Amino acid sequence: MEPRISMITLGVGDLKKSTRFYEQLGFEKSKSSTEGVTFFKSRGAVLGLYSRTALAEDAAVSPEGEGFRGIALAHNVRRKEEVDMVLRGAKRAGGIIVKDGQDVFWGGYCGYFSDPDGHLWEVAWNPFFKMDPEGLVRLE
Repeated sequence: MEPRISMITLGVGDLKKSTRFYEQLGFEKSKSSTEGVTFFKSRGAVLGLYSRTALAEDAAVSPEGEGFRGIALAHNVRRKEEVDMVLRGAKRAGGIIVKDGQDVFWGGYCGYFSDPDGHLWEVAWNPFFKMDPEGLVRLE
């Protein structure tokens, strides 16, 4: 796994309210945003806002209690097959596979693992995101 954080997704209770909050802090909303998800440009990692319940459902964990903490760190990869390679590497390093890599409704392929402290990571191949030579996601 190349050490980087490409996206930080925060599970939120009210997407419109949270979007306004981050815009007021100076974050620039990306044109890649949709009605169900907001993406913000930043230096390096992308900040995403998504329904807390929907984010937990995507990772196949409970939105309450210890199963889900309201955040998922994301590691984007260049090719679909890299998702499973990174998941295997995470497992070898002591991580727990939470959700095996699989095709997802938005057209990509992803899976989830948690680190030894339970922090959730999504490993995703997104055919709609452009990555630069350094492996950083570049939003329009």
